[in-house]
This record gives sequence, structure tokens and C-alpha cells, in this order.
Amino acid sequence: MKAADLGLLTSVSTPTVHPGGGRAVVSVTRPSLDADATVGQLWSIPLTGHAAPKLVSRGFRDTAPRFSPDGRLLAFLRSEPKRPPQLYVVDAAGGEPVAVTDRTLGVSEFDWSPDGRTLAFVSREPEQGRYGTVEGIDPSGEPARRIDTLKYQANGLGYTIDRQAHVFTVPVPDVWAEPIPAPVPLPDGSTGAAPTVAEPRQLTDGPWDDGAISFSPDGRSIAFVSARHASRDIDLRSNVFLVSVDGGDAKDLTGRHGSYSVLDASFTGNGALFFTAQDVGESGRDFVARNAALYVIEPDRMDAAPRRLTDPETVDFTESAIAPHGDDSVLVLDRSRGALVLTEVDAAGESRRLSDDRTVVSGVDSVGDTIVVSYADARTVGDVGLIAGGAVNRLTDLSAPLRARGVVTAQELTVTGRDGYPVHGWVLVPEGEGPHPVLLNIHGGPYAAYTHALFDEAQVYAAAGYAVVMSNPRGAAGYGQEHGRVIRQKMGTVDLDDVLDFLDGAIAQVPGLDAERVGIMGGSYGGYLTAWTIAHDHRFAAAIVERGFLDPDAFVGTSDIGSFFGDEYTGTDPELMRSQSPQAVVDRVRTPTLVLHSANDLRCPLGQAERYYAALKRRGVETELVIFPGEDHELSRGGRPRHRQQRFDIILDWWARHLPSRSNHR
Repeated sequence: MKAADLGLLTSVSTPTVHPGGGRAVVSVTRPSLDADATVGQLWSIPLTGHAAPKLVSRGFRDTAPRFSPDGRLLAFLRSEPKRPPQLYVVDAAGGEPVAVTDRTLGVSEFDWSPDGRTLAFVSREPEQGRYGTVEGIDPSGEPARRIDTLKYQANGLGYTIDRQAHVFTVPVPDVWAEPIPAPVPLPDGSTGAAPTVAEPRQLTDGPWDDGAISFSPDGRSIAFVSARHASRDIDLRSNVFLVSVDGGDAKDLTGRHGSYSVLDASFTGNGALFFTAQDVGESGRDFVARNAALYVIEPDRMDAAPRRLTDPETVDFTESAIAPHGDDSVLVLDRSRGALVLTEVDAAGESRRLSDDRTVVSGVDSVGDTIVVSYADARTVGDVGLIAGGAVNRLTDLSAPLRARGVVTAQELTVTGRDGYPVHGWVLVPEGEGPHPVLLNIHGGPYAAYTHALFDEAQVYAAAGYAVVMSNPRGAAGYGQEHGRVIRQKMGTVDLDDVLDFLDGAIAQVPGLDAERVGIMGGSYGGYLTAWTIAHDHRFAAAIVERGFLDPDAFVGTSDIGSFFGDEYTGTDPELMRSQSPQAVVDRVRTPTLVLHSANDLRCPLGQAERYYAALKRRGVETELVIFPGEDHELSRGGRPRHRQQRFDIILDWWARHLPSRSNHR
């Protein structure tokens, strides 16, 4: 795979299975270099027989499809170029989609009422005078913001305090009604009235965000997740609430029963309310390496304390939405050793794994015994499959064009470290005669992980002639809470040992790797550990520090997570923070270092990179700073396609200068 092959990286949404069975619909999206945007349409996937998938929409970007309960309609989100997504419905048999919403800031999620007559959705409500609510007032002309909270921005969004996300309902339009003709000029020069959407009913409001909505089986109420308590500005708690579809005050179902940070909530057919949550402790801030457990609130006992159904030490549903399965069980995704394992859990806490430990399931839906998933593995970045016999049976092969361009199979490896700890990871060896120069890649997080899925970045580097080494050191997710928490206020200790031990083990055990020609790179926490490593180990020909967490002290008050992230990961004592700070040891660096960052990164703000780059420059270290305009922390995953290609070109140019390979050199 080369950088120019970005358009072949197809992503597949959570599927929706038709209530009558026989087919599922997914959104298939991809980065388009021509449009310089992510584009996508809806596809119908037959579940039986040999029929081919069929394109069923032609919008610029159509996503999040969901059949109505009776299967007659299909709802989805449609985005036009440079416009926010709006909610649409269409006859499930085909036809012209009908707009349901015309929200200034778009719609982020939705749910069908059980009778199929109403749609609930979540949308941000802009403060009057901002975000285009008054014609002629652009962002620079808006009134000053008066801020009295610690949390007021979010990466990829910007200010949140003046556009809170709330819950709305709207009647489903009649897609079979006679179409309303477009307005035509009248004799006096005016035009007839343009078609309009129904006015939605707002069910929630207030200075907080509401989301993760789910209708109750009787359709009378909606569960949602929100942080509405007085201390929400200084802690990470959120709870499950219930609001009537007729309006009124929302009821907190979980706040008095525990210290939860709730991620998702969903009713099942018998009225049980399942939710996933991290226990953030008495302080409400103890989030480091806290896995999400599954809880249930019994039907007709909404005032009772939730029951925890799974052990967060051994099972982690942090990256999972909840998919109802029958009347009293749900389907969830367990993050485990580089996989996301599809797991069924019932209200009694009985569970069974439905997929293997090498597949990364990303979404699921079911009707009866038919379970359909979207997934990735070593051969695909996104496909659709049917669960049978504890495995995923492939229904599509969307990554075939990518494989035709050439991909390298990652070799799984476990290395025993210097203290006897097993470090798990992967090695990619390029084609051709070695030894090959080596790139040590370090993932972000820290509580994240490399997976078994085909990874575009590793493939681009391997195609350029580099062996790629990537591991999940202590601090990473998927290996239990203890594995993740060991670096709490000890960053740059055993995690540093683990990535270097894995590098040494890979070079020793995998043929074709050149121990004398090694580079190092990483983003976010990976940028942190890269910068920390080159201050302590000088073997590397060059380094790339991308969107790094580099100065814990300067993180506070500048990052959208600055009010809590550094406090928990590096502590608050100045000396303790300094002992884990790459900025504090930048004077030890002599490795040529490329510093990559995005101008609108609110997670690791641009100042982190600028200060680090300036310190290297002032000390005579060979360095370069690259800033991508208009991008945020998600550049490498969801940035503008042309910027993503330019990023690869810049990275490969840096390695051509400092660590040339046979196919990447000047």
C-alpha cells in the first residue's frame, strides 16, 4: 500500500438487519482525494444466497442506517459537502429519501420509537447569535464568550458551552405522500413556500450534553446519558437518565448508586436497561486504565441499584456500543489482546464469546438468531460478516482492491522483557532481501492498543521498505487493569522498558531486521514516549514526534482534557511531573527529530509541539516543525484526505533523509 492508495481504505458502519431477515444495510465510507473529504453511501448486503451487495443510496456521505421496527422504512444520516449531517428516511424497498431534520448544527445520533412513528435524535442547540444563527455574523464577529468552567472545549468540535447537545423527537414523515413541487417564481417576483421539515420537540435542555439515547419498549420514555451533577466540571462522572416523551424533568437512575462514568445505555425487549460504565472512584476522576463493565437495571425496578454483570479486571467494554439481542440479553465488544471480541451477556450475567481472538469486531446488529457484524482483521480494514459457529463468516470483500496493491502480513510476537514481563505485539517485514531498516512505532492512549486489524500506517511504511515493529507495552489496553495502571504517575518507566525490549526481541527473533539502522516514531502518547525515549536512548537514526503530550505542566488550561488527564497520569507534585516530562529532559536529545502537529489540536495543543521544537532548535538538534492547518488531533485517522497523503509524504521524506531504504531514498 502506498500513500496514494488512501481511497481504498473503506470503513464499514454498524450494520442494521432487516426485521424480516435476509439482508442488512451498512454505510461504506472512504477518504476521497478528489473530493478532499470522506464520502460514503449505503449498501444492501444479502445474508443468504449468492447475490452481490447492492448500492442503495447516492448521497455525498450517507451514514448510520437503521431499519424501522416494522422494516418498512430506513433512516440514516446524510451530509452534503461542508454541511452537517441531517436525518433522512426512505422506503426500505427504495425511493427518494425524505428529510426529517434541518438542524443548524446537524444530528449526531437517533433512535426509532417501538411503533415506528417517531424518531428521537440528538442535536446541538446553538446559542442565538453564534454558529450561523444570524445571517451575516461570522465567527470573528460573534460576541465575547464569558467562561466560568474548566471544561469548555472539545477536540474536533471547539467550544461546547454555547452549543449543548440535547434530545429531541420528531414525527416520521410520510415517504409515500405526493411530493411537494419545488417553489416556482410568482408574477410579483416572489416564490411559493419551500418544503419544510416538521418542527422537532425538545425534551432536554441545560448546561450539559445529553446523548446515547434509547427508547423504552413501551415508547413512553427515553433513556440517555448525561453529566448533570454540581461537580461535573471537576470530575468525570456521568449517569443514566430517563425522560418522558411528553417532556418534563429527567430522572437520574444511577447517580445515587455509584461513581459511574457511563458510556452507553440501551433497553432490551423486556424493559431491562443495560449500560456500560467505568467506576471512577470516590474522587470521580480515577479514570486511568479503568475498564468498562456491563450493568443492568431490572424491568419495573428503575429505582433499584444496578447490578454489575461483568468483572472489569478481565473484561473491557470501553470500545463497545450496546446492541439489544432478544428480550433479556445484549451484544457487546470485549477489548482483549488486540481484538474486539463479540460477547453475548444476559441479565443473569451469563456470557459467551461469539467471535475469535484475532478479529476486531466494530459493530453488530441481530434479528432472532441472525447476527451480523462489521469487522476488521489482518486482511481487511472493514467488511461485513455473519456470526456462525464462534467465528465471523465473511459476506463482503471490500479490501480486495487494497490487497491487490500489496499488503504485508503482520507477524504476531511476544517478547519476554528484562524483568520477565511478556510484551505482546506485531512485526511487519517488507518484501525483498534484508536486512531492512526498522521503524519502532508507538501507539497513542496510553490506554489504547495496536490490534490484529490491517493497519494503513504500518502498510505504507512496509511498502517503502521498512520493517515495522509495534507493541502494546504496559499502560496499554486489552490486558487487564493492572497492566494499564502500572504507569499511573510513573510514565516513562516500564513502558519505556517494554517498547525497547520488544524492539530488541523482534530484531533477535525475526529474520531480516537491521539492528544498526533503527528509527522511532509515535503520536499522542506515542509522541510522548518517542520524545522520552530519545532523551534516554541514543541508538536511533532519527525520530518523529507527532501530536505529542510533551509538557504536563503546560497541558493544564490548554488541553480539552487538561483539567484531569495530567493530574491522574503524571500527578500534581511539580517534581513528580517533571520526572515524567519530555520537555524537562529535552536537553539530553541529540537525535534528529521531526515534530508533526495540527493547528487545531485541542487534545494535545499546538503549544506542546512548538515549545518542544523551539527547545531542540535552540540546542542545535537537527529538527523540523510541520503544522497542518485546519486539522485536529485526528489528522492521521480522519483528517482531510489530501493532508493525510501529505503527512505520509513528509514522513517518508524524513526517513529517506535519515534512514533510507532500498525503495525510499533521495
